[in-house]
Amino acid sequence: MKTIILAGGSGTRLWPLSRERYPKQFIKIQGNKDSLFQETFKRSLLISSIEDIYVVTNENHKFLVMRAIEELGVSYKEENILVEPESKNTLPAIYAGVKEIIKKGHDSVLVFPSDHIILNNEELALIIKDSEVLTRDSIITFGIKPDRANTGYGYISPGKKKLNGFIVNSFKEKPTLEKAKEYIEKGYYWNSGILMFNSNLFSREVKKYSTEIFKAFETCDNIKDAFSMINTKISVDYGIMEKSNKIVVVPVNISWNDLGSFDALFDVFQNNENDNIFEKQNILIDSKNNFIQSCDDKVVAVIGIEDLIIVDNRDALLVCKRNQSQKVKNVVDILKKRNDLRINYSVCDYRQWGYYKVLEEKEGFKVKKITVYQGKSLSYQLHNHRSEHWIVIKGIAKVTVDGEDKFIYDGESIFFRQGQKHRLENSGDSPLEIIEVQIGEYLEEDDIIRFNDDYEKMSSI
Repeated sequence: MKTIILAGGSGTRLWPLSRERYPKQFIKIQGNKDSLFQETFKRSLLISSIEDIYVVTNENHKFLVMRAIEELGVSYKEENILVEPESKNTLPAIYAGVKEIIKKGHDSVLVFPSDHIILNNEELALIIKDSEVLTRDSIITFGIKPDRANTGYGYISPGKKKLNGFIVNSFKEKPTLEKAKEYIEKGYYWNSGILMFNSNLFSREVKKYSTEIFKAFETCDNIKDAFSMINTKISVDYGIMEKSNKIVVVPVNISWNDLGSFDALFDVFQNNENDNIFEKQNILIDSKNNFIQSCDDKVVAVIGIEDLIIVDNRDALLVCKRNQSQKVKNVVDILKKRNDLRINYSVCDYRQWGYYKVLEEKEGFKVKKITVYQGKSLSYQLHNHRSEHWIVIKGIAKVTVDGEDKFIYDGESIFFRQGQKHRLENSGDSPLEIIEVQIGEYLEEDDIIRFNDDYEKMSSI
């Protein structure tokens, strides 16, 4: 059994908690030990060996995938990470993984979204193994029995019984509340987005119903060229599932939630009817049924409120009625029209070598805290419009300045004038932390010239 994990995403539905460069599957929500992606990867290991797990993501998120897997303490081949040159929705992403699997022979394939929460992983693994026989002549989707009328999910109408599943009559788009109630009365299932199929059968259905995508991958021997030939963005539901007559839904009871809104987050983390969900530093008085999340141990105090979502980041504040959180994407749309970069990233941004957080920024200067993972380094670079002052606060920094190596220790600092070549490297066995003070007339990330850059365009700092 091969597994494809879909790890793209735009980070819009949980903004400002998630951003385009740091979508929800990589966030450790409410202090959880593992992110949703890490939970998905561990779930995949219950079904497939690690060499049979493929991750489809984009260039911005590839290093987040690699770091997340490293944190799990497992050895994983980078070649199993397939990078989309641009988002084309789920069908091209899935088929890219399928074509990679076909190169090594046809097999059963399981597809997991990486941004869903599933609590009953062992039970799901057993159902998947029991259902594999259906892949001989069917594409399987796993359906969730609804526990309430929900307008945020697609629905599946089951038909004639087939082994432990049902032949699918039809798929239904996200309904109105009245329609959702009607679907539940008729015994419909939520569409989980988890699929299983034989790679050969799926390829035939793509050829039949999504000719453009089939031809693109048949013509090209790499994902970049294939994607360049695909002119439309198309989901696997629209491209295959709603058209094929070979679809079977297998019901599962696995405590599933796609975490597609803050209301969904509240449903997952709420313990009882009057619970608030918040971090321990926050203060709530005479308040109930609220979801409150803040950053950097900031204290949020609320008095006499109920049914609110409050997400307080350093660069953005969201206040929303709980039943209105589906409209967060409308906020993101407005920010896009304003060309506001806060839809892409927050004051904290993640890179291949680690991450940085902007501590202060005013005209003429910017202060960052930079964390470099062990064994990682920034590109050898210079800046035309700013000078930089680095102060080491934890670890030992190996610094290259105009070709000469130096070691900077805790409490020590080094200065780079405008136009001077420099590189930062962590050769130690624990994260390196420095404070960087930038001074100059222009302080944006594109003021950079790289030399011998291992990270190409993605290592901007």
